[in-house]
Amino acid sequence: MTGYPADRSSHLRRLPAHISLVRVVAAAAAILLIAPSSVSAESFGEWGLAVPETGVNTTAAEGCPIESPDGLSLYIASNRAGGTGTPDPNDIWVFHRDSIGGPWGPAGNLGQPVNSTSADYCPTPLRGKYLLFVSTRPGGCGGGDIYLARNNPAQGWSVDNLGCAADGSGPNFPGSEFGPSLVETAEGTFLYFSSDGFDVGGDQDIYMSRRAKDGSFGAPTLVTELSTAANDFMPNVRKDGLEIVFNSNRPGGYGGQDVYTAVRVSTADPWSAPVNLGPNVNTAGNETRSSMSWDGTRLHFGRDGDIQVSTRSR
Repeated sequence: MTGYPADRSSHLRRLPAHISLVRVVAAAAAILLIAPSSVSAESFGEWGLAVPETGVNTTAAEGCPIESPDGLSLYIASNRAGGTGTPDPNDIWVFHRDSIGGPWGPAGNLGQPVNSTSADYCPTPLRGKYLLFVSTRPGGCGGGDIYLARNNPAQGWSVDNLGCAADGSGPNFPGSEFGPSLVETAEGTFLYFSSDGFDVGGDQDIYMSRRAKDGSFGAPTLVTELSTAANDFMPNVRKDGLEIVFNSNRPGGYGGQDVYTAVRVSTADPWSAPVNLGPNVNTAGNETRSSMSWDGTRLHFGRDGDIQVSTRSR
């Protein structure tokens, strides 16, 4: 399987029962009411020098950072102590704060059924107490699959696989998926992610899957303008659909995986040629799973086992 080169842990570097389709379709359909809405395009300054995120990193391996839509929670993947344990300790954790710019509180493990004894990573919080994430748990389509979870205040978390590309029931390939990102546009609602597709163990490319009216996700299509013969990983689309960040080890970078960005004039247009975010963000190490805050002013990403953050102004 294609590796996850971001972090120190072998589990984070190399990631590998039957789920009711009725449940996942119903849950995905419910998100139609709470998915991000398109907003007008905004202009931003350059990303500033990235620094370690305060109060988040440990001696364990951390990666896959992403803020909640309101900016008051930070979700990560980590193999720190206190999770679900063996055989793979990689779990999803969350930090909360009282205000934007305030300190993060203590880390909380999401627990089962979101976390399992398999690798669970790449969380993507959505409005309405929904969460997309990736897991290598048994019973999926192969490798790491994208799952949809919902936190019901009365009943707790429920978890469903989004379905398999091989049988036409969803976007998950036989290979490994990474970095789900949901964006609502005038053209429809799309799930962006990376995968080695049907070429299990091959290079990662950027794909998108359109959500149908019933909430299910259609066959994934390759985003050709963002994908190369190198590994192009973990896309994250800004809430207006006009900017995307992802990591890639394509030639011309600073070494290892770097963060790249592309833009478009409207959500009906193709993406521009990707541009490396430069030395304020990228180093000779591995920068991975970058994600923008909903206001577009904060960029979180992993670098060799730690969470980094860069900021910019409008």
